[in-house]
Amino acid sequence: MEYTVQKLAQMSGISGRTLRYYDQIGLLKPARVNSSGYRIYGRKEVDLLQQILFYRELDLHLDVIKRLIHQPDVDQTEALKHHYKHLMRKRDRLEKILKTMRKTINSYEGGFNMTDKEKFEGLKDQLIAENEAKYGNEIRNKYGHETVEASNTKLKGMSEKDYNAMQALELELVSLLKEAISIGDPASDVAQQLARKHKEWLMYSWPSYSHEAHAGLVEMYVQDERFRDYYDRRVKGGAAFLREAVLTYISKI
Repeated sequence: MEYTVQKLAQMSGISGRTLRYYDQIGLLKPARVNSSGYRIYGRKEVDLLQQILFYRELDLHLDVIKRLIHQPDVDQTEALKHHYKHLMRKRDRLEKILKTMRKTINSYEGGFNMTDKEKFEGLKDQLIAENEAKYGNEIRNKYGHETVEASNTKLKGMSEKDYNAMQALELELVSLLKEAISIGDPASDVAQQLARKHKEWLMYSWPSYSHEAHAGLVEMYVQDERFRDYYDRRVKGGAAFLREAVLTYISKI
């Protein structure tokens, strides 16, 4: 069966504008364009769109999805099995969070107190799992399995106070990065404060600190598009500037 943009949009639940954008960037091309100028999609394109929507649920960047579905050496069945497992784990984590929310609502309505441990059931697991899903392979290859597991263990044991402080510090880092980039000098006082705060933020989860590991991490921020995108979406050129600020900071201590 064949579909126009309008019909495929209605069936899939995404907008026609999105389909046209996918065509524009080469993510999902129509099978053909008819004599009236309408894009026409066949079964192959429908299957590809389904895969794209699966990957979007995993929060993969469109450039990453494009490589996955168009590389001839990628086994799509195995890739989907792999991501299916990730979604199942995501579902389990959401169930934990929903359970915690229900307990919280009941505590408010019933007037009883939750323990600190109960308040944070699921939340730290969610944070760890998201990091693993996005960056796990790269981090493990760079720093080793034992280091990553030690980091995850430290994060799981974090107190409510430290968890909140880490989240607040992450927001502060973005604010400092914007200010430092407006100055334009990685050696400025603000940029060096940014580098110190970045180290402080890392130590909430890192089991130990070294200049080499810190330098390697910020280099990965620039080389890996997923890390780079995290900072660059918040501040244009943010990943590269943070690297230079951290490298300057390391060279002085």
